[in-house]
Amino acid sequence: MNHNLFETFAAKMQDRGTANFITTPEGAEYSYADALAKTERIAGALKGLGVNPGDRVAVQVDKSPEAILLYLATLRVGGVYLPLNTGYTADEIGYFLGDAEPALFVCMPASLESAKAIAAKTQCPQVETLGTKDDGSLMDAVAKAQAFTGIEPRDEDDLAAILYTSGTTGRSKGAMLTHKNLRSNSKSLAEAWRFTEKDRLIHALPIFHTHGLFVACNVILTAGASLYFMSKFDVDTIIAAMAEGTSLMGVPTFYTRLLQDDRLTPELTANMRLFTSGSAPLTAETHQQFEQRTGHAILERYGMTETNMNTSNPYDGDRIAGTVGMPLPGVEIRITDPEKDTHAPLPQGEIGMLEVRGPNVFKGYWRMPEKTKAELLEDGFFVTGDLALIDERGYVQIVGRDKDLVISGGFNVYPKEVEQIIDALPEVSESAVIGVPHPDFGEGVTAVVVLLPGQKLSEADVIKSLSGHLAKYKQPKRVFFVDALPRNTMGKVQKKQLRDEYKDIYSDA
Repeated sequence: MNHNLFETFAAKMQDRGTANFITTPEGAEYSYADALAKTERIAGALKGLGVNPGDRVAVQVDKSPEAILLYLATLRVGGVYLPLNTGYTADEIGYFLGDAEPALFVCMPASLESAKAIAAKTQCPQVETLGTKDDGSLMDAVAKAQAFTGIEPRDEDDLAAILYTSGTTGRSKGAMLTHKNLRSNSKSLAEAWRFTEKDRLIHALPIFHTHGLFVACNVILTAGASLYFMSKFDVDTIIAAMAEGTSLMGVPTFYTRLLQDDRLTPELTANMRLFTSGSAPLTAETHQQFEQRTGHAILERYGMTETNMNTSNPYDGDRIAGTVGMPLPGVEIRITDPEKDTHAPLPQGEIGMLEVRGPNVFKGYWRMPEKTKAELLEDGFFVTGDLALIDERGYVQIVGRDKDLVISGGFNVYPKEVEQIIDALPEVSESAVIGVPHPDFGEGVTAVVVLLPGQKLSEADVIKSLSGHLAKYKQPKRVFFVDALPRNTMGKVQKKQLRDEYKDIYSDA
């Protein structure tokens, strides 16, 4: 039996035929039959470029329908899809290509020269481009290629994708996701959230992380529904789409921005059946305001790169603000004492480390056996790094993070990665990067810096020094200078103290 995830999708695509799969606000359209035929041609081009089963295909391109078809064609040929944030700099891309050793790197047309230089340094054998209008050198290759109509056989534990998630040591870890991981999760979500062929999902998320690619696109493909595919989040376009849309998957920032618009009413959202939120915590205030304005309770869920989705508020039943609901079917969770290595469950209601087990849990970190062993336990439970409790109704509440991860606008930022670059500046003695509440981004990345005696540096200088090294979302929104960082008796920087001190700096943002 072929366990290739694309086998599942192809069956649905054949079944749906001329039904709409993707439409864009600019008027581009793909029926399911069109999309399936295009994957055959892209797959043929990938084969011609030397992509074999198990090979990685790294992709850093702007959002387009063709980018989704490239993902599907990669699965079709048995490749391992490796999406990269479009904000990553040349330094960051160099690390990913060197670590993952892809057979092919597909970049934006404007990045070709830079991409070729990086590929030469990292021995990446092939670079092609993909634009947003079905253009680029990859599409030139597609036009000449012989279609590949087969589907390469894969086992359920073979890799379908690698997604990089930032590491607390400053370097990213590649989470290895299998065909089984992705198939099981998309099936669970389609059922839990009642997706059918009649649904039209308004898709305004990026497609280089779990939420936009696997939660949104895989669920639509599993259900045979359709995508209204926006290149980016835009309030006007989303409001215009709600007349025909049935669902919106978003991050908290989407909802805070929609709430600022007077057009958000029960009448506007009358055709919509579901609003979901994830990637960062949704405040109870946003949840309540949205329900008051529209009559819809946002469905909040919880997942991560390594596991896809773990828990969800119910489709039928109370969607409780401040909680991420209950485990999805087939997913087990436990709350354990983070100070002990026993991993024994704590009594109900106590705060501890959230651990998760199920068919959705990843295979491990790419070429990091020690890191995998530390976080993926022998009994199959994954140590998430999130602190949580399970209340008396069985709903999970995420109360904080064991590590100092910052989630800004739905994207993970690990302070160490930012601190290393600030600390390397000749004027700087040391720095601490924290996340503090931000009304639009959930958390604002904030740097607290100690200068060497006699040195001078401005906030603008620090931010400018980071621009060539880090994606925009990782760069601090504010930089503060202090004489010394607060420390405990062991010399550890007290970031909680800093978070408390600067907690109100974005209240007027």
